Amino acid sequence: MAVAENCEFLSALTDGVINGADITRSEALSVLSLAKQEEIVLLLAHANMLRNHFKGTRIDLCAVVNAKSGKCGEDCIFCAQSSRYKTDLKAYSLIGTSEMIQSARVAGDDGAHRFGIVTSGKGITNREELEKICESIREISKNSDLTPCASLGVLSDEQLSRLRGAGLKRYHHNLETAESYFPQICSTHTYKERVRTILMLKKEGFEVCSGGIFGLGETSEQRVELAFALKDLEVNSIPLNFLNPVKGTPAEKFPPLPPLEILKIIALFRFVLPKRDIRVCGGREVGLRTLQPLMYLAGANGTMVGSYLTTSGRDSKVDLQEILDLGFSSATEI
Repeated sequence: MAVAENCEFLSALTDGVINGADITRSEALSVLSLAKQEEIVLLLAHANMLRNHFKGTRIDLCAVVNAKSGKCGEDCIFCAQSSRYKTDLKAYSLIGTSEMIQSARVAGDDGAHRFGIVTSGKGITNREELEKICESIREISKNSDLTPCASLGVLSDEQLSRLRGAGLKRYHHNLETAESYFPQICSTHTYKERVRTILMLKKEGFEVCSGGIFGLGETSEQRVELAFALKDLEVNSIPLNFLNPVKGTPAEKFPPLPPLEILKIIALFRFVLPKRDIRVCGGREVGLRTLQPLMYLAGANGTMVGSYLTTSGRDSKVDLQEILDLGFSSATEI
């Protein structure tokens, strides 16, 4: 299509979404097929309209603590925490309650609205570990304005009930990639196991944060497949991560995605899931480089501040300044 035709296509698509229509998979693929710089700029303008309409101009900020690092028996090809790969990751057991609470204080000072406790491994099998996490959640809920989140793998009904009783509202569990591509990135558990966990979380009354990682060799069709899977699961928040290759993992062979490709992916998710939180997280510094502020114009209404699980972030003051400079707001002033 010519640029003028693409402008008409995007305008009609945006109007339809604002008026309650769902875009089709074919239309979603057309969004990802836009290639010219001027077409991508048009795409950002329309995605920005959707974010403003459905989510306003407030940017939701989250932060995490890597509460237990490494020694994971799973073989996700991108993850430095897998014990199957030789990386420079520092492995350690679950940190103390005081350290989790202190990390939450730092997150609050950095402007975060949500704080996630994240542990490596398939799940929590130690009762003492679960109690430490519950105690930390109680303290964070009681003594801060942060909303506590957790990413602890696959848990039992009883464990989830205890976490909910401690004050946990939201649980994070990524699908990671499309079902059709999942066997290429992990062989130690299945995509269906991840879906079952999300369904169990919803049944237990948790808000669910679930997204994926891009740049692992997946196709445009598979990116669309993941977006529609998350739509069907009706998750609350979608974290979008972009591969920052870690030396020693099988994924180190993949080249980084171009910044404009990343912006198209963000816009795609805003069109497919217009009412949900779209949060850009890991890999944004490496992938978007100087174009990081444009992720908000591409439709994102959230990001992660501070460091990630195994890689460093940047000064949160820079993130906050960019948010204000673009005319957005957060709960924290610089």
